[in-house]
Amino acid sequence: LVLPHFFGQAFFIYQMMQFMAGIPRELDEAATIDGCSKYTIFSRVILPLLKPALVTTVIIQFYWKWDDFMGPLIYLNKPQDYTVSIAIKLFADASSTTDYGAMFAMSTLSLIPVFIIFLFFNKYLVEGISTSGLKG
Repeated sequence: LVLPHFFGQAFFIYQMMQFMAGIPRELDEAATIDGCSKYTIFSRVILPLLKPALVTTVIIQFYWKWDDFMGPLIYLNKPQDYTVSIAIKLFADASSTTDYGAMFAMSTLSLIPVFIIFLFFNKYLVEGISTSGLKG
């Protein structure tokens, strides 16, 4: 039985909890004194502070899904629906010669989206990882 992980993975849950543990409790208390409800405290105080951790979670999850081989191999049946990692594997033929030129060209092209995302979101990625375990 293969179940997709709809409710998150342990790594990301731990990262978000550590990030929230680093947020000072005084912010919650100040918002409560100002008359905010629990929902308002979360949506207007905590959630904006979680932006680096959320962006880091989304980026790392995208990297993991982009590089996934076994999941799409299990679920996809039609060749036109195959992902990039499966298509690269199809270039390697065990019974005859392997087209290494096409395989390397496709591997290079498959790295372009990952590289572009890293360039644009590098600031959030570093901030989310570096401050997720700090306290105080």
